[in-house]
This record gives sequence, C-alpha cells and structure tokens, in this order.
Amino acid sequence: MTIWQAISTSFKLSVTSLPYNPSRILHIIPAISEEASGPSYSVTRLCESLIAGGWVVTLATLDYGPMGSPPSFLKQLPPGLGPRRLGRSPALYRWLSDMAQRGDIKLIHNHSLWMMPNVYPGRIAKKFGLPLLVSPRGTLSRWAMASGSPLKRVFWPLLQAPALNSTSCFHATSESEYEDIRRMGFKQPVAVIPNGIDIHSLGPKQARPHKTLLFLGRIHPVKGLDWLLPAWAAVQDRFSDWRIKIVGPDNGGYLRRMQDLAEGLKLRRIEFAGPLYGEAKWRAYHDADLFVLPTHSENFGISVAESLASGTPAIVTQAAPWQGLERHGAGWWIGLGVDALVSCLETALSSPAEALDAMGQAGRAWMEEEFSWSPIGRQMAQTYCWMIEQGERPAWVLLN
Repeated sequence: MTIWQAISTSFKLSVTSLPYNPSRILHIIPAISEEASGPSYSVTRLCESLIAGGWVVTLATLDYGPMGSPPSFLKQLPPGLGPRRLGRSPALYRWLSDMAQRGDIKLIHNHSLWMMPNVYPGRIAKKFGLPLLVSPRGTLSRWAMASGSPLKRVFWPLLQAPALNSTSCFHATSESEYEDIRRMGFKQPVAVIPNGIDIHSLGPKQARPHKTLLFLGRIHPVKGLDWLLPAWAAVQDRFSDWRIKIVGPDNGGYLRRMQDLAEGLKLRRIEFAGPLYGEAKWRAYHDADLFVLPTHSENFGISVAESLASGTPAIVTQAAPWQGLERHGAGWWIGLGVDALVSCLETALSSPAEALDAMGQAGRAWMEEEFSWSPIGRQMAQTYCWMIEQGERPAWVLLN
C-alpha cells in the first residue's frame, strides 16, 4: 500500500466534523491571476473551503494589476523596486510584521518558493514565534531545482533555505512531492494532502468531425510538448479520425518554438488554440475524447484532475503523481519520452469510443470521491488545529 492509499483510508475512517475555530490563518502567494489555474486556482479554492468551515482567512499577494472581481479575503500589497521575478515588497513585509505584532495571525501558510514573498513568512514566523506551513507547489522537484534562472544558486543558500528553517510543517500535494521534500534534507513533519477539484455538471458532448486529443496547460518546457509533437507525428497517419488540440497561454516565447517544431514535423490536424478560461475551458475538457499531459515534472497536475472531473480519460507520464489512473481504470500512467508516448497513443487512439467514455466516467467518480474541496478543506483545517494546539497528530501528517 502506498503512502497516499494509507492516508486516504485513514482519512475516510477518522475525519469528523471540525469544531468552529476563529483563528486567523494568513496565506501568502507571490501572485494570483483572475483567470485562475494552477496555484491561482488551488490556493484560492482552498481559502474558500476553509472560510466555509468557519475559519478567518486572508490571502496576501502582490498587486501586479487590477482584478475585476477579487475575492473578499484577498489583500494585495504593492511590489517594490527590482525585477518582477524577485517580487521584493517592503510594503508586504511591513504589513506582515504589523499583523504579527498585533497578534492578528495564528498561523502562516506560504505557497511556492523562489520569490521574496516566500522568504518573508520564514522571517516573520521566526521573529514572532508563529507556526509556519509551507506548500512548495512543485518548486523542490529535481526538474525545478535544476532548471530556471542561474540566480537560484545564490537565492537558495542566502535567502530561501534559511527562511525554510523556520517551517513547522510542510504540505505536499502528492507522495512524490513528499519525497522531494525529504530528498532536500528537510526533517519537519509533512502533511500529504492533494489539491481539490470542482465537479461541474456535464451536458452532452458537441458533435464534431474528428475525435480530439487535448493538451491543456501552460506552453512551457516542463509540460512535455517537445515529446508530444514528435509522438503525434509518428501516429497521425494511422489515426486520421483523430486531431490534436493544444490549449494554453504562452510562457516566455515557447509557443513559437512549438509552432516551428510542428511545422518542421509537418503535423496535420493540429490546432494551437491559445488559452481558454471559465466555461470555455471546461467545455474543452468535456468535449475532448482523451487528455494528455506528457510532463517532465509535476507535483500534482491540476489539469489532470480537471480532465477527469469532466469525464475525459487521461494519459500522464510518471513524472506526475497519477499512478491511480490505472488503478481506477481512468487512463494510462506511462514512462517518460517519445517512445513511451507513441506506444500509449497507439493503444489509446485505437480504443472504442465506448471504452474511452467508460474510463472517463470512472475518473469522474474517482474525483468526486477523493478530490472534492469539502474533505480537502477539512484535512487542511485539522492540520492547522494540530499545528496551533499541538493535539493529536492527523494521520496524513508524516514524521518519518
């Protein structure tokens, strides 16, 4: 039995209704977008589920532009001088210090790493003796540690690592992220709690001339489009009744590189559709016949959960923690690289429509049972209670 299976079983058996606790929990994330996806979605929905359970929650972030309808619990602070990727904000640090000094914070929950808003919580927690929960959100994976700006080699020993020494407990969204935390040498407790997912009502699929293989996510090197496009080139002639649709925002000009690669490979029946949000995004998931995430590294992969919640089966590489796909009959969990993806596509694209529909419904049932926001919020709330009151340790908080 895996760590996550044991935690899930214990949670289903042990969770009772959480008593009202008025403690103010302060969440910090460097930035969120109004068209929420990734941490912008999962952190905001976590805050909402905690508020629904009676907790007083504030989400602090940097103000990088106006939002049409910001959540009522959002506190935006102005960034200071310096590059955006650093996120320096004396105003945020002063506000945190004032809140802590007045006793208005019972616990700080920091999301992500590698920017100054992720350094400030460690300093404040140490200065005022506050419990600190840190959610790395994939930033400690091998791929993340080895990629990105060379400044990481300076930022880590001088700023980020010392701030993490004040962490009372880490939060991992998967067993693989738990292992990343331990691999980096951190000995603090780790709460293994997945992200939640909203379960939308489903209508009939729209009729279309081709079956659709969907990729939906950032157009970024980590997402594995450099494997997906050559794999599609290898199978496109044998599956003329299928098309591939690439949905997502460009990240640093990588979209142009992938479009050039598609042209060089002479890909057919391929569409780069740009980003989709809200109802249009959910409709894309639901109308697809198969979802694919050939990622190089993923701590959770919210797009996989969204696809399954929409009734669409998924193909995901083993660089993401979705081994349950095969256990629940909801898709394929495959090795890394073009060859593994080609082999899987040949099997998946050959599957009858009825078989894919059945896999999609199995995935949706799985999401409803284990990943809806209400139980996820209760798990996080019980973790907070344990950190604040030092009572009985929840089963999903691991010490080893």
